[in-house]
Amino acid sequence: MPRIAAPTNAAQREQTQRKILNAFGELLFTHGLPGLTMTDVARTAGVGRTAVYNYFADLEQLLVAYALDETGKFVTELKAKLGGLENPVDRLSVYVRAQLEDLTRRHLPPGPAMRSVLSSESFSKLGVHVGELNSLLMGILRDGMDQRFLPEADVEGLVQLIHGSLTASASRRNTDIPDEEHIAAAVRFIQAGVGASFDAEGRPVARD
Repeated sequence: MPRIAAPTNAAQREQTQRKILNAFGELLFTHGLPGLTMTDVARTAGVGRTAVYNYFADLEQLLVAYALDETGKFVTELKAKLGGLENPVDRLSVYVRAQLEDLTRRHLPPGPAMRSVLSSESFSKLGVHVGELNSLLMGILRDGMDQRFLPEADVEGLVQLIHGSLTASASRRNTDIPDEEHIAAAVRFIQAGVGASFDAEGRPVARD
């Protein structure tokens, strides 16, 4: 009897897991987290309830997996966008824009709500990608200062202020569609806040 190749089984498992994660994300968007059950997820994914438990022990584990999957994809896409740019002020613009667009579309509960429903251990797992984003932004700001596009300042303090501004700004939006005017204003506000200067054509200029 021919043996079933391992990659086929792995692909099948990955497909089922993807269905479950997609179904969970859809339910978060349409119904929110309160009252959501594993049975709801199984029904939406088109799989048996037992199948869901084969991948995730409970709703908390599923929420963490979904959050890590979403933020992981975002970090990968953001790195690709930043990789094609050299000027740190332009990179800052892309970073801010990507964050606001993601926060507008994201189906995840905001940080405080996540903390209230997750154990300390589970919530700490989400810090992996948060730390990666902090490092990306720190690198952009340090490059800007080293190349004299930005004045010297406390980089860690600026990172906290920028992320706080982005979260607060996005939380006031009640739409699933990014508002270009709102995003452009936020980009200008943050660039000005860190001391970026521009010429008459809107291009970043270095300090003398």
